[in-house]
Amino acid sequence: MNLDLILQYQQKPEPFTPGEPLFWNDPHISAQMLKAHLNPDNDLASRRPQTIQKSLDWLVTTLGLQAGNNVLDLGCGPGLYAARLAEKGMRVTGVDTSRRSIDYATQYASEHHLDIFYRYQDYLTLADESQYDVALLIYGDLCPLSPNQRRTLLGNVRRALKPGGHFVLDVTTRTHRQKHGNRNGWYAGQTGFWKPGPHLVLEEGFDYPEQSVFLDQAIVIEADDKVSVYRNWFQDYDRETITAELKQAGFAVLNAWNDLLGTPFTDDTEWIGLVAQKE
Repeated sequence: MNLDLILQYQQKPEPFTPGEPLFWNDPHISAQMLKAHLNPDNDLASRRPQTIQKSLDWLVTTLGLQAGNNVLDLGCGPGLYAARLAEKGMRVTGVDTSRRSIDYATQYASEHHLDIFYRYQDYLTLADESQYDVALLIYGDLCPLSPNQRRTLLGNVRRALKPGGHFVLDVTTRTHRQKHGNRNGWYAGQTGFWKPGPHLVLEEGFDYPEQSVFLDQAIVIEADDKVSVYRNWFQDYDRETITAELKQAGFAVLNAWNDLLGTPFTDDTEWIGLVAQKE
C-alpha cells in the first residue's frame, strides 16, 4: 500500500482540484449511477418520482409551458424529467455526459414514442443559439463546477435560450452542507459503488467556509494497491450570491423558493429553487 500517496491525498487540496478524470462515464460507476437514478425509494442520484412529477407540474403552471415549447434539459441523466415533459407535448433536448444514461434515455424515448433528442455531450461545450424557451439545470448541477466552468455553462445557457427565455435551476446552501456534508470514515467490500472487485474506501470531507465550498472525497484502494481519488466539489449559495452570479451572467432572477415545488423562501432553507430570465 502506497502510504505516501494516501497521505498526500488526505492533505486539504485547493478548491476544485480535480480527481479521477474518468468518473461518471466509468463503466462500473456509470452502471451504479444509473441504478441510483432509477431507484424510486431514495433521492441519492435523482429525486423520487413523485417529487419529480410535482415539480414539473408546478413549473408548467408557473411558467405557462405549453405543448410545442422547446425545452433544454441539462444533465438529463436517464431522462426522468425529459420524458414527462415530452408526454405533455413539449419538444425536449436532453444533454448529459454519461453515455450509459443517454443510451437508456434514448431507448426509453424510442419505446414510448416520445419527441426527445438526446445528446451525449458535456454541457460545457454546448453551442446552441436562441433555440429554447426554457432551460433546466436541476438537482444542484451548477454546484460541482469551478468558477470558470460555471461562467462557461451560464454563458452557454444564455446563448441557447430565445430572447426572454427562462432558466430553471436549484442550488444548495450552507444549511444543507452543515446537515449532510461531513462524512469521515472508511469501509471495505468485495464490490461496491466505486469498484467491481475488492477495495477499501477512505472517505473525508473538507470544508472551505470562507468560500462556501465543500469537498466530498473518496480514496479507493484496490487489492493490487492501485489508488484512485474521487472528488465531488460543491459550491453552496445564499439568495444574494446566486442572484449576483446569475446577474453577472446576463440573467434576471424572477423569484426564489425553498425548492422547485413553490415552497416560500426562508433564510434557513437547504435548497434554493430559482426561475431566471435571459436579459
